[in-house]
Amino acid sequence: MDEWLEWARERRLTLALVAVVGFAGFMYWNDRPVAQRPGILAPEEPLQTEPATRESWTHHGHQLTSLAQFQLRARVLGTERYRFDRGAELSPVDLALGWGPMSDTRILDAFTIRQQDRFYYWNAASMPIPADEVISHSANMHLIPATDAVAKRLLGAKVGQLVELRGQLIRVEGKDGFRWVSSLTRTDSGDGACEVIWVEEARVADR
Repeated sequence: MDEWLEWARERRLTLALVAVVGFAGFMYWNDRPVAQRPGILAPEEPLQTEPATRESWTHHGHQLTSLAQFQLRARVLGTERYRFDRGAELSPVDLALGWGPMSDTRILDAFTIRQQDRFYYWNAASMPIPADEVISHSANMHLIPATDAVAKRLLGAKVGQLVELRGQLIRVEGKDGFRWVSSLTRTDSGDGACEVIWVEEARVADR
């Protein structure tokens, strides 16, 4: 009996280990970056126009105000989910996005890219393009999905994929004094340089 119990215990441990390894392998495979051919995959600059009206609306207890209409097609350089910071109830994910030269694999291979605390960081041992081109052709964007379907697409985006976003650059104000104001230029950097986007439409594709 003791030998049988020991065998059963070891079998449970083995099955648990297999399950953990299998889950880890699935997560790696599911989240792996999408490889892309060399060349500029998103050549167009983001399109920003004046809003139809300076309308405001309420979303999750916050007042949102339109600052500009906005759309872009870009390559995903990084994704970072947020669950516990102050902005998480509005924006569950930030995407670092690149267009023009920053959508070209030959350029991106020179960079190490990471996201942390709602910022996007890049560095390269040898710069393949000038730093001001990196700044003007990439950005970290706080994404506020307008619908559950949009949220699902944004949360499922992988590094290397191409995304198309349509919506509005906005100002966010909370009753507790919380405030997010979108950047309205692609040439800034540092604190306040992120776009805050009310995403009304989103498409994600490998090519």
